[in-house]
Amino acid sequence: MTSRQLELLQIAQALFKEKGYAAASVRDIAKAANVEPASLYSHFSGKEDLLDATCFEMAEKFLTAIEEVNDIYFNAEQRLHMAVHNHVKILTENLNASYVFQREWRHLGEPRKSEFIELRNRYEDGFRKIIENGIEEGLFNEVDIKIATLTLLSSLNWIVEWYRTDGAKGAEQIADQLYGFILTGLRKDPL
Repeated sequence: MTSRQLELLQIAQALFKEKGYAAASVRDIAKAANVEPASLYSHFSGKEDLLDATCFEMAEKFLTAIEEVNDIYFNAEQRLHMAVHNHVKILTENLNASYVFQREWRHLGEPRKSEFIELRNRYEDGFRKIIENGIEEGLFNEVDIKIATLTLLSSLNWIVEWYRTDGAKGAEQIADQLYGFILTGLRKDPL
């Protein structure tokens, strides 16, 4: 992606977050970028191309992160710690893209929507694997793995709603606190 495409993508992400994908028009994006709408089309085929680029770029970051964590021979607690930190880091690096990735993917057309859902499911499977391993290792309680995974991801994903880069706590501190809360619910009590 060229620097100009990246700039236009970031402008579109901010508008999609502010107005919602459906309400933001190509004309709005072009105006915010101080270009003619026709100029925008020389970089992207349209509004959905901007949404697609955002969703799939973010999905790739998340998948790469969880695959790296699950390739490491650490115990489940250590891998969960790394996975939570990676997730928070990716979300907080670009809040506009993260918001669009989480809230606006439903506007993708087929077959891209189905492909995106498949990537999202693979990511969830990476967390399920950690929880399953934790149960097998005797570190985590016997829990409903699907509910535990969805609860964990819901807790982490809510960050896009309230995290501020100028807040009192940085992403690392927040990741540590969230990991602590999650681990409290999963960790098996010593006998």
